[in-house]
Amino acid sequence: MTLPQLDYLIIACHPDDAEIGAGGAILSLKARGAKVGVLDLTNGEPTPHGSLEIRAQECAAATTILGLDWRGQLDLPNRSLVADLDARRKVASVIRQTKPRVLITHYWEDAHPDHVAASALVDAARFWAKLSKSDMPGEPHFPARILYFPSMHLRLHVKPAIVLDVTLYHERKMQALACYHSQFIAGRSQSPPTIFDDIDARARYYGWLIGVTYGEPFLSREEIGVKDLCQFC
Repeated sequence: MTLPQLDYLIIACHPDDAEIGAGGAILSLKARGAKVGVLDLTNGEPTPHGSLEIRAQECAAATTILGLDWRGQLDLPNRSLVADLDARRKVASVIRQTKPRVLITHYWEDAHPDHVAASALVDAARFWAKLSKSDMPGEPHFPARILYFPSMHLRLHVKPAIVLDVTLYHERKMQALACYHSQFIAGRSQSPPTIFDDIDARARYYGWLIGVTYGEPFLSREEIGVKDLCQFC
């Protein structure tokens, strides 16, 4: 199957992780005409109230709201994700075929071992994707940058490299998250604070840091340059 060429590829551990960490960014990029895709490393199951069929339906509904140009899934093992050579090859192959300029993935520190493994896996796959004399599909490609979004399992106060103003897109991000009924609603108390309250509060906090209503934080191991100081909020 031929994969579409993308400008941005979000690589997330489980269906719903891309929405939590970068849902506003996805919608913002799409509004600016960028080609945006998501690669889910696992199918996210098993979970207490989900199933393969339910998660697939929820993911499809969220994908429609986000307006993604492409979404794929590698079916790597949930709960035991390992950044091994086989997984690296699979991720690098997707990068070579979609040729994104920027990768967005999990911050390298979290309580969830899958998230930590996913971050390391993307770092390694980015390098492998540029290798020549390889039997991986696609041509060598090296994305210019990786951005990392913090996860929710550790209540870390990270120092982001950038905070993106997602005020215009926050409501639709929350609508996309609400598609994952099995993960955020079924079996959970809906007494405040709910997980939606927590996500909203975090977005309000990062928005407050830059003087807007809602923000999404992203980290980078490398310095980020701008061509125009008018880009500042």
